[in-house]
Amino acid sequence: MQLKTHLKIDQNLSGKPVELKEGYAVVVLETKENMVADEKGLIHGGFIFSLADYCAMLAVNEPTVVLASAKVDFRKPVVLGDVLKAEGRVVKSEGKKRWVEVKVFRNLDLVFEGEFLCVIPEKHVLSLNQ
Repeated sequence: MQLKTHLKIDQNLSGKPVELKEGYAVVVLETKENMVADEKGLIHGGFIFSLADYCAMLAVNEPTVVLASAKVDFRKPVVLGDVLKAEGRVVKSEGKKRWVEVKVFRNLDLVFEGEFLCVIPEKHVLSLNQ
């Protein structure tokens, strides 16, 4: 399946797609020094959220998809050098809305999970008021 959305995402910061099917995506992120929040090597949660958000967008895989809301849980800390795998699955569709469940793992450990409400506007979100 061809990648149709978020084509300019920096995959070094948000992860690299490794599997893409209708309503499903897997994205892998190698944590790096520029993601570290403190002297102990803790990875800032924003990078984990970015990975999960990118995975949700790819599970929908529509050119204009945007995030409307998210309910997330950070389960375990992530440290420098951890390799994370996000799995996203569309669990509900209603009109232009898609609900996507995303789970992020470090090996077999669940470190993050969330439900993302994605919306597919007719035009690019920045073009809607023009």
